[in-house]
Amino acid sequence: MQKDAYTLILEAIDQGIYRPGDRLVEAELAERFGVSRTPVREALQRLETQSMLARDGRSLIVASLDHNQLAELYVVRAELEGLAAKLAAKHASPEEVKVLADMVEADREFLNDPPALSRANRRFHKQIHLASHNRYLVQQLDLVHRSMALLATTSLAAEGRGEAALGEHEAIVKAIAAGDGDAAADALRSHISRAFETRLKLDAGSVRSAG
Repeated sequence: MQKDAYTLILEAIDQGIYRPGDRLVEAELAERFGVSRTPVREALQRLETQSMLARDGRSLIVASLDHNQLAELYVVRAELEGLAAKLAAKHASPEEVKVLADMVEADREFLNDPPALSRANRRFHKQIHLASHNRYLVQQLDLVHRSMALLATTSLAAEGRGEAALGEHEAIVKAIAAGDGDAAADALRSHISRAFETRLKLDAGSVRSAG
């Protein structure tokens, strides 16, 4: 199935092709994706209404999140992901649990490649969302993770964070496999909390070096 302009632009932001602050030009996007300008214009309008893009004079740029928005996003993410883990512990099939466990092992090969580990991390979390077997929760988490694309860097780039994150993933899978919803939810919320803490430290470091 051919992807529409909206999906193509969203994926480009998610993959870091367009980063916060980058200007999006209708004609350039149409040429890059091989589509006409009308669907690109409509996609840009839609992304602006979803706060993925912001106005900079007459131009549209990829939005960025301020400190308060970041904190709010992580609060919502921790609660929704915790619920997904809790439901996954109840509803995940043995095959889904095995896929999660296999992902944790396979992702170790990306420990020295933060961008690849970040993509693998998103796949892992998405798999937990799907294992919750709750379509409405999956939809809400898709919105949250769409906003996560507005973060210019990955917290997994911090020294030692990748190894720690995989250990946390392992604990989450173990709780899901045991059917312990409360433990799975706690493990996932703790995982998100540590990721947020790491991101705050990274941001503080970049502010200090910039100052």
